Amino acid sequence: MTQDKADAVLGALVLAVAIGFLVYVGQATGFTAQRGGYDLTASFRSAEGVTVGTDVRLGGVKVGTVTAMELNPQTFRADLRLTMREGLMVPEDSAVSVATEGLLGGTFIEIIPGGSPHDLEPGAAILDTQSAVSLVTLLLRFVTGGEESPQPTGDLP
Repeated sequence: MTQDKADAVLGALVLAVAIGFLVYVGQATGFTAQRGGYDLTASFRSAEGVTVGTDVRLGGVKVGTVTAMELNPQTFRADLRLTMREGLMVPEDSAVSVATEGLLGGTFIEIIPGGSPHDLEPGAAILDTQSAVSLVTLLLRFVTGGEESPQPTGDLP
């Protein structure tokens, strides 16, 4: 009888850990639905590394999520819809940029708040955007553009 009780307790413990893990994974991946909030839009020349579910951060704190991403066929820019947390108002002269969490870290959208006393209305577009910077492009610029080609001095035969 005591073995049956121990098995039941162990089974309940394993089930509780599994449910806790599923809740954690749902929150960490953004799979759980965000309650409330409002949408803003932003258009980027390059949104490399950004996907639906990418965090939107302000001061390092998650304040929203990228909920839609599509290519604008007229401008050839990536149009993103950002769903922001309810109650957080963003000044209308704010900027957004595609940022990374270090050299090998993940990508997120960073909001750089402006100083305007007027806030963006739900559905408004953030006009000041800074696209993703490719690490490969930066390395190529460093290697090839870091120093200019040597000019002939006329001293060589």
